[in-house]
Amino acid sequence: MAPDFAKPSGIELRTLNPNEWDIWYDNLIRAFGGVPESTQERALWRDITQYDRSLAAWDGDLCVGSAGAFRFRLTVPGGAGVPVAGVTMVGVSGTHRRRGVLTSMMRRQLDDVRSWGEPLAVLTASEPAIYGRFGYAVGTFSLSAEIDTTRVRLSVPPGTDDVRLRYAPPAEVLDACEAVYARLVPGRPGMLARQPHWERLGLLDPESERDGASPLQCVVAERDGEVTGYARYRIRTGWGPAGHNGTVLLSELAGLDPAAEAALWRFLFDLDLTTTLVARSRPVDEGWQHQVTDIRRCQLRVRDSLHVRLVDVGSALEARTYQAPVDVVFEVGDDFCPWNAGRWRLSGDAKGATCVRTTDPADLALTVRELGAAYLGGVGLASLAAAGRVRELRQGALAEASVAFGSTVAPWLPHGF
Repeated sequence: MAPDFAKPSGIELRTLNPNEWDIWYDNLIRAFGGVPESTQERALWRDITQYDRSLAAWDGDLCVGSAGAFRFRLTVPGGAGVPVAGVTMVGVSGTHRRRGVLTSMMRRQLDDVRSWGEPLAVLTASEPAIYGRFGYAVGTFSLSAEIDTTRVRLSVPPGTDDVRLRYAPPAEVLDACEAVYARLVPGRPGMLARQPHWERLGLLDPESERDGASPLQCVVAERDGEVTGYARYRIRTGWGPAGHNGTVLLSELAGLDPAAEAALWRFLFDLDLTTTLVARSRPVDEGWQHQVTDIRRCQLRVRDSLHVRLVDVGSALEARTYQAPVDVVFEVGDDFCPWNAGRWRLSGDAKGATCVRTTDPADLALTVRELGAAYLGGVGLASLAAAGRVRELRQGALAEASVAFGSTVAPWLPHGF
């Protein structure tokens, strides 16, 4: 059974009523600083809110807390799309902090996710320290770069010159771009299959958030009449004593092969009247890093991205494959979801896996947070052991499991939710 956390005094927690969405959403906006979103953004979030999976905390007629859980399919190592709960829109009114409202919502939400049969919950965190106590851990990272395109050039692969690029209004080529994205989803852990309406996220372009940059622009890459990639970006013009110093702000880039990707990156590097290319939230192993002439002038930065929580240890570990044979017994600790606690035997390889309860001696001891961190293959169990968060109880078990949990490509979350 789940821990019996006391419900906050005077607070009612219930499923969101569609008629109360505006009140609920306004409370969320206030919790995140009170800056209103554009009409376009607000309409999108209303359309994609899943009311039966959203919670509202009420103090009388005041909405004081919110939490939602989108229904997603997340790519895991092996290429399968696994049902997950995408935790979102979590906020507590500043007048009701430190009263247990958040803990109450997280308790109810994870119970709900378990009842829905979804083995994982994932989120992006505005404040990462908050969610560790609920069993979440950083499972993917993203790369940002600020590239001096006056000093950095690209060495592109064969076939790049065969790629045709053309400008296109973003909305007019949306279907073709979404088809490219859909083909890439199975190839990288951490990617989300687009649900209805989510294609609109990439087209959001409120003037209030451009910070002086142009409207969203789009270039598509083609070969033999087929769209093989696309880039969405804005340009912020600028002039100084020495002349132009505009900035290219990359919003999204995807390509089906190295040549298509390289053609798009080269285009962005070479845009007239610009001296800087800013890219945010890119895969940490993206190929352009090995094509640039001077990596130091790219000013790379890495930050946390997707936080992962195993809601059902057995089902989650069975849902992915392993890049090397593994047969280990985990002693798992999970204070917040104690149904996960105890010993689990994981046996698997590149073809599949089983994970069942066992009374056999444990090989590795860890908490559900370490399993979440390592789940998508971007964080090594050996690295967690070096931090004192995984204990090896059978010699050799750590190396075996750490290699098996890895991924040939870095996991990556392409957009927030």
